[in-house]
Amino acid sequence: MEEQRNTVNERETAEEKLVNGAFQNLLDSYLASRHRKKTDIITKAFNFARQAHKGVRRLSGEPYIMHPIAVAQIACSEMGLGSTSICAALLHDVVEDTDYTVEDIENIFGARIALIVDGLTKISGGIFGDQTSAQAENFKKLLLTMSNDIRVILIKICDRLHNMRTLDSQPANKQYKIAGETLYIYAPLANRLGLNKIKTELENLSFKFEHPERYAAIEHQLQSTQDSRDMLFDKFTQPIRKVLDDMGVSYQIKARVKSPYSIWRKMEAKHITFDQIYDILAVRIILTPKDRNNEVDECFKIYTTLCKIYKSHPDRVRDWINTPKANGYQAIHVTLMSRQGRWIEVQIRSDRMDEVAEQGFAAHWKYKEGNEIMEDEGELSNWLRTIKDILDDPQPDAMDFLDAIKMNLFASEIFVFTPKGEIKTMPAGSTALDLAFLLHTELGVHCIGAKVNHKLVPLSHKLDSGDQVEILTSNSQRVQPSWMNFATTAKAKSKIQSILRKEGRELQKKGEQILKDFLKNNSIEFTPAVTDTLCEFHSIDKYDRLLAAIGDRSVILGEKDVDEINGRHKPASGRKWRKYVPFLSKDKGKQEENKQNYFIVTEGFNRKKPVYITDDSINQFVFRQCCHPIPGDDVLGFIDRKNRIEIHKRSCPVASKLKSGYGNRILDAKWDMHKRLLFDATIAIRGIDRIGMLNEVTKVISEQLNVNIHKITISCDQGIFDGSLELLVHDRDDVKVIMKKLKAIKGLQEIKQTV
Repeated sequence: MEEQRNTVNERETAEEKLVNGAFQNLLDSYLASRHRKKTDIITKAFNFARQAHKGVRRLSGEPYIMHPIAVAQIACSEMGLGSTSICAALLHDVVEDTDYTVEDIENIFGARIALIVDGLTKISGGIFGDQTSAQAENFKKLLLTMSNDIRVILIKICDRLHNMRTLDSQPANKQYKIAGETLYIYAPLANRLGLNKIKTELENLSFKFEHPERYAAIEHQLQSTQDSRDMLFDKFTQPIRKVLDDMGVSYQIKARVKSPYSIWRKMEAKHITFDQIYDILAVRIILTPKDRNNEVDECFKIYTTLCKIYKSHPDRVRDWINTPKANGYQAIHVTLMSRQGRWIEVQIRSDRMDEVAEQGFAAHWKYKEGNEIMEDEGELSNWLRTIKDILDDPQPDAMDFLDAIKMNLFASEIFVFTPKGEIKTMPAGSTALDLAFLLHTELGVHCIGAKVNHKLVPLSHKLDSGDQVEILTSNSQRVQPSWMNFATTAKAKSKIQSILRKEGRELQKKGEQILKDFLKNNSIEFTPAVTDTLCEFHSIDKYDRLLAAIGDRSVILGEKDVDEINGRHKPASGRKWRKYVPFLSKDKGKQEENKQNYFIVTEGFNRKKPVYITDDSINQFVFRQCCHPIPGDDVLGFIDRKNRIEIHKRSCPVASKLKSGYGNRILDAKWDMHKRLLFDATIAIRGIDRIGMLNEVTKVISEQLNVNIHKITISCDQGIFDGSLELLVHDRDDVKVIMKKLKAIKGLQEIKQTV
């Protein structure tokens, strides 16, 4: 008994040392910063949080208080925030996880810290849970709080970063949910706030947990090619250093290596291998100007000097100094041809620009007495105004709402001019109609077209940076439903929707009455399940759109609807599962033909355990056409509204939205196949045509590898051929072997896996 007591005491002492050491490290970092030294309130917040979380542990087994300390450390060291943010970070889970209220925090620590903690409490545990509409409201509240104090979202990003760094202790389905949510919203948020280092780490950690094998493979390839990159960097920068030294410039030259996530994204998007990516290395020149007022001139002086040493790519020069990005990023980007025959991007910026690029706006924030922000927030104010525009849209669907946020806040920008020469910043991809609504709602409502650079264009015309745009109007014009097809900004979409919604209410009322009468006449109860069935049957995604369609008679209810509601539509009996799995083919008819008895998730189902896809159980899962998963792909499961399990690739765009919007329905899914079934796979080939080329390709596939060719399409133009091979394979490993063999054929230049 005595020994047990001693062991417990020793553990408590060790943990106390651990906690005190972590907090001391936080204080040391804060004292080394440029902020006013308000250590008393930070210590008070630490002691309060420590007492509140006493006895609670994280999944990893460490004391819970280590998490708030780590979040505060990130806020202090990696974002450069001050005492208010550090206190809020230390207290961010107190209201959520203990009996203390926001009022308690306000009484002890003041209104500003309480406001930030309240904003953080509203989004604890992720953006959306099962109740997406309720969570969407919470997310709106977060954005409203954020527009009062941007530190809410900054600390939330710190919280998410620490959760990602410690994600190993979570089960796989939680890892996919949290990683997916991080990629979908938090990494773009960090990027939009100029937090480049944090954005890159969030992306890489998400990639690591969603695709561990691919992450490890790219890391290994980066390490094995390090020496050749170092050699290229040294040879390329040698003449640059000599010229800059002769000019008497104070500078640093750094190698910037593309992140594993960015490399993987490029490999996936372009269907290429690691060896085919030529922009892994970039060079960054950071100058310390002699006179801060002349830093722009000094950057351009370096740019013109570099162009005398190396030839520049005419289409790859970007001036982000005179027109900074909305997150404050400034630099000159130029791509130069090295003497080794490789294009290398060079980024030129001052030390101040570099600090903003890595740490964002927060790098320069200072707070007065009463925690007021001293600096003019400039572009940040416009960003927060955009959020308020999005919030004006009355009741958006949870995922539509997130999409509006992503589309408008995270898109890259273009700059256009009004006829009077005023500059307007808009998301890339914006149309003339978007600009009309940006300038004034009435201008948008009566817009009939535009003149871009003095040429007449339709409302749907996409604008480019530098365009001068004049909006043309007519008093007889009114908002058209078709405008929703090419309006892209939140403001334009919300205004158009608002006007159409007003006009559509009468139609919906009429449609609802017709539907109720129809159901009553057929003795069917009016329930959400019935309306969901009708929406699915008529391929309409929302209930209000169904009512409008019934109201304007584009949907006429009849006997087929009654049969569908009562479940009388039975799938035609198809072939049994044997050697070939046609549901994964592009032939939708075959997919319908092979519907099976799906596995249904019951209430007691353990969602933390993985589901295994075997040769015998594969027909119990739903395979959508969005991403065409086959054995060997990294996959996950999703419990749909009928409690069936859908299988998606983890990198599938649809899965990204599911992970963010319905994280609690995500399951870990694993393949357990034994090469008994065959699946469709398509490989695209391109090369220099010659006699016998096609014969060699078919020989490699059919004779050497004994793979069944489903279909071949080949076209040739001026000696260059393009082809598509549709094959029947067992898994993704078969595809890799085939591609490796095809690469050995003389004249085959490009081999890409398409699906």
